[in-house]
Amino acid sequence: MKVSTRGEYGMRAMVALAHHYGTGPLSITDIARESSVPPAYLEQLIAPLRRAGIVESKRGARGGYVLGRAPEDIRVGEVFRVMEGPIAPMECVSEDEAEQVCPLIEGCETRPVWLKLRDSIVDALDSQTLADLIATPAAPAANSDRVPTAV
Repeated sequence: MKVSTRGEYGMRAMVALAHHYGTGPLSITDIARESSVPPAYLEQLIAPLRRAGIVESKRGARGGYVLGRAPEDIRVGEVFRVMEGPIAPMECVSEDEAEQVCPLIEGCETRPVWLKLRDSIVDALDSQTLADLIATPAAPAANSDRVPTAV
């Protein structure tokens, strides 16, 4: 399973908003700068987050966007699902049962591993909140000078 730029950028924008929770609205320009997301793309990402109630917009000269709830009340999995849809490392184990279309589901001997993978992803995403993300120091950048070793 690969996370698209939609999911990655949406999560970055939410982290930027979480950092400023309670301090007033942030403009698209401010969110874009803090999250390194192109402003035009960010506008497209904010719309579904607003529809989901995770983000609210404030009009006016000092308007912009704020979190719809406190960072500790917004699970990473909720943001991920708005951006990416149901968790589905394989169609046969999608969280959305209507997407489970494989004709081999009944009696499939490999399906248990895909279910376990899906459940692990769900647990990882749903066990973290935006508050957890902003409380954890950012990991240092990977060492690009490192030379790969032969296997």
